[in-house]
Amino acid sequence: MKKGIHPDNYRTVVFKDISTDDMFLVRSCANTKETITLDDGKEYPLFKLEISSKSHPFYTGKMKFVDSAGRIDKFKKKFAKFAKK
Repeated sequence: MKKGIHPDNYRTVVFKDISTDDMFLVRSCANTKETITLDDGKEYPLFKLEISSKSHPFYTGKMKFVDSAGRIDKFKKKFAKFAKK
């Protein structure tokens, strides 16, 4: 390997899928602000993910439907007073 081209902060990081609470350890140089202590007693940097292979419909085979009609109605109700002007 060439010297001087790799990042200095390459370390073991815990990636946590916040929708399923699954965690996995990977070597990474991702910037983190939080830490977590795992069952082994060691403290690791924590990087939170909104979606991973444990929650993505392509990998799980389960589609998650979002109630878009409810959100649209809530938006219209919230901003209806501005439309009347």
